[in-house]
Amino acid sequence: MPYRVTASEPRHWQLRLWPHNALAERGFAVVIAFMATVLALPLLAMLGRAALWGVLPFAALVLGGLWYAIRRNWRDRQILEEMDLTRERVFLRRVESRGGVREWQADPHWIRLHLTAEGGPVDQYLTLTGGGRAVELGAFLTPEERIALHDELSRILHRLREPG
Repeated sequence: MPYRVTASEPRHWQLRLWPHNALAERGFAVVIAFMATVLALPLLAMLGRAALWGVLPFAALVLGGLWYAIRRNWRDRQILEEMDLTRERVFLRRVESRGGVREWQADPHWIRLHLTAEGGPVDQYLTLTGGGRAVELGAFLTPEERIALHDELSRILHRLREPG
């Protein structure tokens, strides 16, 4: 799961969420090498012909476009959501891929966790409401992961609200 819940004290939890990144650096190198090989095969048949110079820029453009698209995807997925849950407050901090930071906090006794199965922007749309605002949580998670996160957060919020 691309999230982790840790308990540092009896009634203090931290939650960290991040997007999946299925393609590691080594996989990136393999994909680029494979595409370069696939694009080079037809070019080998054109060696010594003028047509090679007409096709070569397009092959380079395809390879460069793939390189750019994968790198851009990595950069756009540099998102991190961190939540600090205590009896006194719940604090959510979202670091955007372009460097922006958004923060939200509320009293755990007034927070409402809501999972919209259908009809939201995505399936299993997970929101927290409190402190006068509603915030989306785990937008980059799969529907199954949002369900699991909802169950875990429900359990934690219930424990935070218990007396004593």
